[in-house]
Amino acid sequence: MFMNKLIAVVVPAYNEEKLIGRVIDTMPELVDRIVVVDDCSRDSTAAIVEQYREHDPERIVLVRHASNEGVGGAISSGYIWCRDHGVDIAVVMAGDAQMDPADLPALLEPVASGAVDYAKGNRLFTGEAWKLIPRTRYLGNSALSLLTKIASGYWHVADSQTGYTAINRRALETIDWTRTWKRYGQPNDLLVRLNIYSFKVRDVPVKPVYNIGETSGIRPLRIIPRLTRLLTRLFFMRMFEKYVIRDFHPLVFFYAIGLLLGVVAAPLLLIRMLCVWWTVGSIPEINALALMISLIGATQFLLFAMWFDMEYNKDLR
Repeated sequence: MFMNKLIAVVVPAYNEEKLIGRVIDTMPELVDRIVVVDDCSRDSTAAIVEQYREHDPERIVLVRHASNEGVGGAISSGYIWCRDHGVDIAVVMAGDAQMDPADLPALLEPVASGAVDYAKGNRLFTGEAWKLIPRTRYLGNSALSLLTKIASGYWHVADSQTGYTAINRRALETIDWTRTWKRYGQPNDLLVRLNIYSFKVRDVPVKPVYNIGETSGIRPLRIIPRLTRLLTRLFFMRMFEKYVIRDFHPLVFFYAIGLLLGVVAAPLLLIRMLCVWWTVGSIPEINALALMISLIGATQFLLFAMWFDMEYNKDLR
């Protein structure tokens, strides 16, 4: 228990036989349930968890997938178990021991006190992040965090890729976990869905943990294009769900006009410049000044739309 709240930790695990024992052994006493979701591992992850369950069957729960659903699918299964078993706050800690248990009370406090509905760990607050996090992952994380701010409407939230989170019961019961993103990118997807329902979200500083024997399957150069496509789709979903269906705000017109002008003017201006550069003449015959003005106008419309979005969501922290 923590502040009289029933606490469960969801542990998504796929081929984590090396470190799953460490995750369970170092789990703080304040955690009432440890819900390990074995995502159809091909190693002995499930068998190791079963051994722990023999000694503590009430606290340790094992949920097994018949097929691999991805880390997002494993988290969703854990959330569904927590929702159906009266858990007040559900925390996510990875099965590779990359989340420091010492940070758990700080992550729980704003949720348990009712200040926010969802707390996210932020590894970038510390000045050690640049030294501890692999360079490509740090830079990729920063780029995706910027895109997630635009897509989710939580402009104050950074380090969007961390999975160290805590969510309250009200949000657990509101989100449809059967429709959330199943693969890498689940935290980004969830932020968008939380914003649609105007849940409050807060960043909490946590310590980056690396080089403890974990094996990462993340390839930034492959993941970033996929998540960019996902975030683009989620952005339009949020605009429609939040500012058209549930409420109305003119920022949708600003975004629409800005995107339309940008999509039309930017390529035509580029073609015009290339034609001049290659001395092909003035083909196509389009006034370059008009294109420049259109591009500047598009930028202004987009910036105003972002500002409106920031103002609308400024209290969700």
